[in-house]
Amino acid sequence: MRAITLVGAGVLALAGALPVFAQAPQTETLRVTRTADDGEGSLRWAIERNNAAPGRFRIEIDPDGIGPHIIRPTALLPAIKGPVRIEGMPWRRAGTFVALDGSGFIEDRGQRTCAGAAPGQYGANVRTTTNPGLALVDTQGVEIRGLEIRNFCIGVLIHRASGNAVEDNRIVASRGGAGVMLTGDDGNGGSTAATTIHNKVARNEFIDNGDGLELTRGAAFNLVANNIFRSTDANPEPSQGIEVLLGHDNTIVGNRFEGYSDGIQVNGGNRNYIGGNLFTDNALALSMTGEGNVVYGNAIMGNAVGVALRPAARMGLTRLTRNIIHGNGKDVLRCWSGGSCDPKLLRGGIVFGIPAQEHAAYVGERGGGVPVDPSKFTKICPDGAPDCQGPPNHGIAPPVIEKVSRDGTKLTATGRVQMSVPLGTTIELFGNRNTGDTEGEIFLGETRIAASGQSTFTITVDAPTGAVPTGFTATVTTTDGATSEFSRPVGLSD
Repeated sequence: MRAITLVGAGVLALAGALPVFAQAPQTETLRVTRTADDGEGSLRWAIERNNAAPGRFRIEIDPDGIGPHIIRPTALLPAIKGPVRIEGMPWRRAGTFVALDGSGFIEDRGQRTCAGAAPGQYGANVRTTTNPGLALVDTQGVEIRGLEIRNFCIGVLIHRASGNAVEDNRIVASRGGAGVMLTGDDGNGGSTAATTIHNKVARNEFIDNGDGLELTRGAAFNLVANNIFRSTDANPEPSQGIEVLLGHDNTIVGNRFEGYSDGIQVNGGNRNYIGGNLFTDNALALSMTGEGNVVYGNAIMGNAVGVALRPAARMGLTRLTRNIIHGNGKDVLRCWSGGSCDPKLLRGGIVFGIPAQEHAAYVGERGGGVPVDPSKFTKICPDGAPDCQGPPNHGIAPPVIEKVSRDGTKLTATGRVQMSVPLGTTIELFGNRNTGDTEGEIFLGETRIAASGQSTFTITVDAPTGAVPTGFTATVTTTDGATSEFSRPVGLSD
């Protein structure tokens, strides 16, 4: 796992090797001087010339005259062949964007604007690769920077394409697949391996897209860093900030997620690293299934559910460590393709067993979906039982804190843990400013024990500077990466 160093608000430095992203050679410049959709100087002309000799050109989008500059294609632009760098030059000079706007050929029909691959499906979070603003298909080495891309079904499609970079853009109102979609889709809904790898999506602003970004069907070893994913009241389908569906080994760090049904939804994705992100005002900040995912050092505040560990037909394990989780349990109900609109939704910091029926029910209502059997999503039964969903993270029970005392600058917690599997464990201790909070506002420290059956633990830590917490909770994590819910809170002993 890469080390993470916080270097300022919302900014992360990654220590360790990262993929080398292809750099487009800069031999000749094609300058886009016109916002019209045809003829020399248009964006379409520049892409067509580049595609005739990939690697020869750099494309600078710098329309003549006084802005704002809006390019409205009248039909899909050609898929881009790399290597090439495409850059909106006003962004570099003055911080303003050239806009690429899909309203020239995509009719706004509200939630029915963008069709899915299956007949009768439409809108956010259905399988689709249609109507992208810019498309990178079976290519590599494309860099896109300094554009506002808006009103397409997909802002940027990265389809079986590797070593590309999407940086410093503003992506708005994508009504179909996602603002940026990275997918290895084989054309029949299956996955391809090693075709959508080592891409970078960094420092972009995603506003009011159905899904902000997707990593699906084999997308692996990609970096998503320091972006803003925000859904406002203007968004008709606030689905996922990021959906990871059968995407593996991706790194998602330093991003901000606001106003979605799920900030991040991992559905059958394995070994993804989610670190140093901020989640607020989401129905579910994180919604997790899959194997070997790690959620490390995130700030998760003001959501209905902080981390939902959901049952799955195949057992998955999610490791939660050193996160700041507090102030959740809010009345945030959003169920567009995820989240929840159930007023009886279990809420809190870490919650086991929230059913995942909302997406299936929603897609089914749009036609073409499989009829929904509610028992499939609510029946929890032992691992391996047919047609049942196993409890997440072994159904591991939280530890019990028996006492927390203070001696000068030291805090000592004692307690016990009951393990149903013979695995070593790590106990993490958290403090809260409110005695009754069942969350983890301040990470205080940890201890490791070799647990089999019932074991006791003692953790001694330095009291934090400033106000000493008055309430304490703990989690237990097994060596195979399964983390419990928070323990019941206890107050500081006299």
